[in-house]
Amino acid sequence: MYQVGLTGNIAAGKSTVARLFESWGGAVIDADAIVHQLERPGTPVFDAILTRFGPQLIVEDGSLDRAALRSLVFGDRAALAALNAIVHPAVAVERDRLMNEARSGGVKILVHDIPLLFEVLDPAGFDAVVLVDAPLAARRERLERTRGIDRSTAESMIAAQLPAAEKRRRATFVIDNDGSPEKLEHRSREVWKALLARAARSGGRSKR
Repeated sequence: MYQVGLTGNIAAGKSTVARLFESWGGAVIDADAIVHQLERPGTPVFDAILTRFGPQLIVEDGSLDRAALRSLVFGDRAALAALNAIVHPAVAVERDRLMNEARSGGVKILVHDIPLLFEVLDPAGFDAVVLVDAPLAARRERLERTRGIDRSTAESMIAAQLPAAEKRRRATFVIDNDGSPEKLEHRSREVWKALLARAARSGGRSKR
């Protein structure tokens, strides 16, 4: 099973590329979806977050106020590190479970959709790493316009990730999202074809 790490700084368009890869036959493990699942009320991760950051993060329906948590940790490196220490180990366990499930199911290419791949994992652990990148101004505008995030929070979220220039040097493939949706799809398709070729040459052998 060929293992692909898919990443991109916030609002670069990574999720769109993940959907395209999935539509072309890739199996996708979505790290953000795993986090949402792990942070449901009553889970160990949910309880640990409340213990560390306080019960004020619970909204009326008993769930976690993710927007409030985001505002609390972005811009505060110590708080962000504490949150990561709670969430990331649990995510790793679930990712391993899903990966083993995919391998047992005969999946040929498994795409790991991981926003903070370079920040929290070793990219050398994947057979290939695909970075989706977009101009900083465009990412900032998307955060404010499509997600309703204020400028200060948007800047903090961007600053919490490694600069895209560093990630570009370490990625196997870079997909630039600096044009139309059609251009993004075309560029993604070319990378997907290259991944298929690499997977075929590997003969099913993987680093993981």
